[in-house]
Amino acid sequence: MDDRIPTKLGKIVKFTSGGTPSLNVDSFWNGDIPWISASSMKQTRLVSSDRMITQDGLDNGSRLALKSSVLLLVRGSELHHRIPIGIAMKDLAFNQDIKSLMAEEGVIPEYLLYWLLGNEDLLMSMVEYTGIGAGKLDTDLLKEMEFEKPSLIEQQVIVHILGTLDDKIEINRRMNETLECIARALFKSWFIDFDPVRAKAEGRRPFGMDEETAALFPDQFEDSELGEIPKGWRITSISEHATIDKGLSYKGAGLRDAGTPLINLGCFRDRGGFVESGLKWYDGEYKSRHTIEPGDLVIANTDITQRREVLGSPAIVPEYWTFNPILFTHHVFALRMTTNLPKSFIYNQLQQPGYRERVQGFATGTTVLALPRDALLEYDFVQPTSAILQRFDAILDKIGQRVSMTEIQHKSLARCRDALLSRLISGDIRVNPSKFGFGPEGEKVGEV
Repeated sequence: MDDRIPTKLGKIVKFTSGGTPSLNVDSFWNGDIPWISASSMKQTRLVSSDRMITQDGLDNGSRLALKSSVLLLVRGSELHHRIPIGIAMKDLAFNQDIKSLMAEEGVIPEYLLYWLLGNEDLLMSMVEYTGIGAGKLDTDLLKEMEFEKPSLIEQQVIVHILGTLDDKIEINRRMNETLECIARALFKSWFIDFDPVRAKAEGRRPFGMDEETAALFPDQFEDSELGEIPKGWRITSISEHATIDKGLSYKGAGLRDAGTPLINLGCFRDRGGFVESGLKWYDGEYKSRHTIEPGDLVIANTDITQRREVLGSPAIVPEYWTFNPILFTHHVFALRMTTNLPKSFIYNQLQQPGYRERVQGFATGTTVLALPRDALLEYDFVQPTSAILQRFDAILDKIGQRVSMTEIQHKSLARCRDALLSRLISGDIRVNPSKFGFGPEGEKVGEV
């Protein structure tokens, strides 16, 4: 196998900056071109984004990263605890906080991705701190990074090994997304659209439901202050079922690379869901009210953007966690249940459009948005009978167990990939192409 050729990253990569179209021009937004920012760099394979722009938006302020470009966040608060890196699986627009790295001939784009991921610790050491609290990766320093270029065939084998593990991780991620979509669809059908009740009122059997479960639903509606609701159900609010604690107002000096897990704004997906990669670690004083347990429901009470997407977002602390204790910051509310209303029911209720509208209407602040306690506690919703709630919670418990099992496997695969990644990229492990089904010219000649 050929020796690795030493060079500089700037010699084998073309750097390009992105941009943001004017937020005040409606015709630039809500198009069909994904626009990548720090908030949408949660996976290494970039396909979609929480924000989309139009062709006019692309032409007037942004830039396109072609398929197979590697995207690297170079400015933002996210750089204080991780380096978001991903590869464009199709043409994508991106903002000014991100650099697009296009590999020159002789470097496989996926290998460049893995090389950057394998050098995350080095990249973290290069992060500079700006006066506004954001981190910065200087492009000139990036270009000077030492890059030992393996032969194309060695790159192919490394990409094949790591890519196979990433393929399985991606399958698991999509499976969990599907399971979560099923849970949301079931909630909407039963408790928002009242499909089983409507079916019975029209003399039909509720679709996809066994007779025992169908018998739990009424066959009539009645009027309420929220409009027509199933007969026998009632209007309630969060305050009848829970109290709220606000988390730890921590000092930055207490943040560490290890310690007690600290749930913060980076742990919330827009509109709902948990992001484990956003976890921070704390080594300092705290009170018992600042602690939570696996399975607890937490809500983001702050948003540092003006988009109001994270504000009010709910998340469930992973059930499979074994940490004790678990902390949460003052930017987060912890819901303390006082009744038997299932947390799974409230979690789904806090992802509905009516709740999102309420959150946006109650948001206070000019630069940093805040959610008042009452906006959450006095949120009204329709409460079904306890028998229906128990049946719903039992179904979601099975879905949650499957999600947890898949997530545990996902983490095991990720640990295996990361352990191999650093050793393959550094050359500590050298690979024999023939053992992975590659011929002398890099052609695939078999499966292993």
